[in-house]
Formats: sequence, structure tokens, C-alpha cells
Amino acid sequence: DLGCGNGYLSLPIAKRIGPEGTVQCVELQPQYFAQIEKRAAEAGVENYELVRATATDPRIQDGTCDPVLMVDVYPELALPEPVLRNVAAALKPDGRLALVEFRSEDPEVRIKRLHKMTKAQAVLELEANGWTLAESFEGLPWQHLLFFAPPEAEASEGD
Repeated sequence: DLGCGNGYLSLPIAKRIGPEGTVQCVELQPQYFAQIEKRAAEAGVENYELVRATATDPRIQDGTCDPVLMVDVYPELALPEPVLRNVAAALKPDGRLALVEFRSEDPEVRIKRLHKMTKAQAVLELEANGWTLAESFEGLPWQHLLFFAPPEAEASEGD
């Protein structure tokens, strides 16, 4: 959960997947970690890991994630290109990036314009970085849910 904040989604996901998996709670602002730890203790959730990100690197170990979830985060990234490269490296071979963003196309979504984006904008920006839209779900009341496949791994020399 990249940009996990206080763990609002991370902890229920961790509880649902159970001890077979671990949720990496990735956050740039470490003041949230104490809140996550408190909430996790209250909920009896132990299968999570706190990861301190930087502006360019989520610091997720390569090849460890089935999905990477980013909820209302992408428009906040100061440097999306290196973040996307690092997210691609963090994914397992069949992993996906799940991007959830407030719909800019919908005038009923009362969120500041700079905190939302159109589906076309999201696709354009991710495709410019080599990602491919694999699937989308438009059933959320205010947000797009877009699943992206990472860029194809570059063949090493001699392949």
C-alpha cells in the first residue's frame, strides 16, 4: 500500500490475506507509523511491515509484490517517473499496479482539481512510462480503479 497514510486500507487488507501474506505499508511521512502500529495492535493484525519511502523510491524490495496499491497518491507524486520504475521492480512477474484516483471528469466529485485526474490522463501518463492498462473498474462512486501491467523487462545483452 504505497502512500498508506494511517493504514486505513493496509490493515483490513492484511487481516483479509492472513498469515500467508504481508502488507507493506509504504509511507513518505513517518509520523503515520505510530498510528498504524496502534491500530494494528488494537485490531490484532501482525502481518504488516512499515516501509519509509523517499520522494523517488518507495523502498520496496524487488519482486515482492503481487499488486502495488496506490490510492489517491499519483497526483501527489513530485517525481512519478522514478517512483514508477521502482514500483515496476517491486512487482512479481504477474504483478499489477492498482491505481485509485478521484475522477476529474465528474463535476460531482468535490475534490480540488490538483488532487484528481481523468482516466485518459492516468493512462497517458502511465503509458508514457511503459505501463499498459490491463483492466479498469468504474463502479466506485467517485474514483477510477485502474490496473496497469508494468513495462516489459528489458532483455539483457546477449539474449
